Amino acid sequence: MASMRVHELAKEFDMSSAELLDRLKEMKIPAKSHASMLNDAYVDKIRKNLEPEIRARAGALEAEEAAALKAEQEEAERKRAEEEAERKAAREKELAEREAARAKREGAKAESSEDGEPAVRKAPQPASAFASLEQQIAAEKERVEREREEARARARAEKAAAEVAKKRAVEEALRRGHKKSAKAAAPTPEPHKAAPAPAPARPKNNFDSLLSQIEAEKQRMEAAKAAAPDARAGRGGKKGKKGGAHQVVPELEAQVAAGEDRYAQMAVQAEKLQRDKVLAEARAAVAAANTHEGEGRRKKRKEKREAEARERAELEAIERGLDPSLVLDDSVVEIPQGASVAKFAELLGVQPNDVIKRLFMLGQVLTLTQTMSDETMELIADDMGRKVRVVSPEEEYAVVYNDSEADLKPRPPVVTVMGHVDHGKTSLLDAIRHTGVVASEAGGITQHIGASVVNIDGRQITFIDTPGHEAFTAMRARGAQVTDVIVLVVAADDGVMPQTIEAINHAKAAEVPIVVAVNKIDKPGANPDRVRQELTEYGVIPEEWGGSNMFVEVSAKKNEHIDDLLETILLQADVLELRANPDASASGFVIEANLDKGRGPVATVLIQRGTLHTGDVVVAGTSYGRVRALVNPRGEHVAEALPADPVEILGLNSVPTAGDEFRVFEDERDARKLAEERALRARLAAQETKSHMSLDDLFSRIEDGKTTDLNLIVKADVQGSIEALRDAFDKMDQSEVRINIVHSAVGGITETDVTLAAASDAIIIGFNVRPTGKSRVQAEKEKVDIRLYRVIYQAIEDINAARVGLLSPDIVEEDTGIAEVRETFKVPKVGTIAGCYIVEGEMHRDDKVRIVRDGTVIFEGTMASLRRFKDDVKSVKQGYECGIGIEKFQDLKVGDTIEGYQIKEVERTE
Repeated sequence: MASMRVHELAKEFDMSSAELLDRLKEMKIPAKSHASMLNDAYVDKIRKNLEPEIRARAGALEAEEAAALKAEQEEAERKRAEEEAERKAAREKELAEREAARAKREGAKAESSEDGEPAVRKAPQPASAFASLEQQIAAEKERVEREREEARARARAEKAAAEVAKKRAVEEALRRGHKKSAKAAAPTPEPHKAAPAPAPARPKNNFDSLLSQIEAEKQRMEAAKAAAPDARAGRGGKKGKKGGAHQVVPELEAQVAAGEDRYAQMAVQAEKLQRDKVLAEARAAVAAANTHEGEGRRKKRKEKREAEARERAELEAIERGLDPSLVLDDSVVEIPQGASVAKFAELLGVQPNDVIKRLFMLGQVLTLTQTMSDETMELIADDMGRKVRVVSPEEEYAVVYNDSEADLKPRPPVVTVMGHVDHGKTSLLDAIRHTGVVASEAGGITQHIGASVVNIDGRQITFIDTPGHEAFTAMRARGAQVTDVIVLVVAADDGVMPQTIEAINHAKAAEVPIVVAVNKIDKPGANPDRVRQELTEYGVIPEEWGGSNMFVEVSAKKNEHIDDLLETILLQADVLELRANPDASASGFVIEANLDKGRGPVATVLIQRGTLHTGDVVVAGTSYGRVRALVNPRGEHVAEALPADPVEILGLNSVPTAGDEFRVFEDERDARKLAEERALRARLAAQETKSHMSLDDLFSRIEDGKTTDLNLIVKADVQGSIEALRDAFDKMDQSEVRINIVHSAVGGITETDVTLAAASDAIIIGFNVRPTGKSRVQAEKEKVDIRLYRVIYQAIEDINAARVGLLSPDIVEEDTGIAEVRETFKVPKVGTIAGCYIVEGEMHRDDKVRIVRDGTVIFEGTMASLRRFKDDVKSVKQGYECGIGIEKFQDLKVGDTIEGYQIKEVERTE
């Protein structure tokens, strides 16, 4: 997990920065402001302590959302109830108004009948039947409303068919009733009576139209009843009242009875239609509410899933050091670094001819199989209106593992020991392991990267012994974050030295906690308090002084307080809460690799996740193979290796590079394919290695117009030589080319100088100094030109000759071998003889030699003698010991380097 700032962690917890800072103060975690950086150990601790509170907040938020959802449902139910009550009140009001109008019409008719001739016999009043019919309809409506929730759902198709059938039946019944009423009312017109109301329009399929039809039928029946006495009197004439009355009244009674039966059927049908309508409305309302609620919940769940996926992708991008906006943008196309023209066109989905045409317009003539630079790919994509992101090989093949909390289990810490030369790093490890590692090292100095395991109180600690901070940083630069704790060894009698400061800076850059081991406390001049005081100037503050770094005073030589150091390391590991998933496929990093004559390629790996078994298929950088054997640091064959275990792997097809990531594959074909693809990329990158500036091709570059600047890095034995060279270069004619000194310092040429020269396309000028360490090998790899001089005017002449293209044939030095002085012997009448070990090349008897001490040349001359044991020899190869005598030089000391070289004449080709 990567480190986080305070405000980022507060945003994750939905808290303000001030609140989180108060909580951090309670947990005694150092943080000054919202921008303070918290390492992964503190982040894990904060999340563990704040987890109950965050869960409580999450529960409160869920309760609020549930309450809000319940309130919305209750509000919707209340609105539906109010609308239903309003509809019911409107129907009741309409019925009341119609009842009042009917009563008014009956009162008016009663008054008119009292003024006219009284009827012979009072006919039955059908009004009471209609009144009871209305009461029945109202009662049925109330019953339907009460039983609305208990009714069974009907299919829409059946309901539609039933409504159509009922509509036709009602229309047919009304049509028949209308015809009969017209026949009964036609023969008895009354001049002084009002004409019957015209027939209403054909009814519609709803309850209101049905009520209007019933009202119209009632009016026609009343008109027929009113006309009945006059019609009877007209037909009876003078025959008398008795006979006519007996003939007409039965007919009217039969007609009224038929009308009542017909209207009873119509009322039943109306009740059914109303019930179906209410049920349909209720079902529609419930379905709409459920649908709305279901869609809302589904939408919220979908948005939550999308937000979680986006957050995971953003975190993975941040862990890989990428811009989250580019990773989350679907329109961005990922292009592998060093892709060919055909591959680029295929990934963008365009024709290769379009890409080649644009390359030609940029002045680059490339074929389909040639590779494109990162800048060229971005330019072509931008011209096409596309977004691309160039992916490096490390990023392309990187795998992000997401283990659940249940799968993670505690693992041992991995400790790296760093410090200044001769401060006792390896001696301290020797005291811890009781193995005598120092005795096997050349000159007592660690020359390789190794790993060992120490068990204390049933707990394991894995130690990595590095030759210095350079190897630690080189592995970290390749992505190998293998170290959990750094033990900084500082000699109590020597104090803080330059390499100690560099080790502190490299540890802080890697954000790894530091445990300081103050060594050599048994020596007379030891002063641990002075070491503490000096380290505070570089941000390493003891806990007893209010800092966060643990200090332990030890003596590796007398084996004092070693247990206290181990307990302190375990305490620091407990604070970090180191965990890993041991049940997954193994993955980790290569910390050392070599080619053994009897066993083949051997890689020392450190497991970070999972368990490695014998027989697993492994890919490590450009190497792959099936694990034939696993060897632990004690030389024992084991069947498996758990997280934080260092083991040697046998069975790879080639030697991987230190810092390469390895992981287990299920299928050997996939492993071979990935390794071969990586190897192809590496070969293409090597072929396209940039050729840096050199004096030999300076004039040709000027003629081609490729450069107008000459960058120089000047290293000399004293500051005065640097000033003399700077003044001489400033006095040169810079009309054709401008000379820039990008860096100058006193001392030997280091690997850092070569790296700077490669980055700035510069030439290294060495005056009376030599390359140190592996700087010469790195210069050959980076193709950086190094020029070494003993006289200032030679350097000035070479620069002038290169500037004007007059590089004449020159006499150059060709190195033959390097010998390291291990011991010195005083021989009578001969002088001082150096007991040497040939560390590189081959020393010849007739070689010229130079004596280098601390990167500075102190003498140049010839050999006086070269012997092995008692015999004079002509040459001694690398890996053998010999005795060397230097003519006219006796001041040889242990640690000096004797470099052999021969002077040869080399002709210039340009």
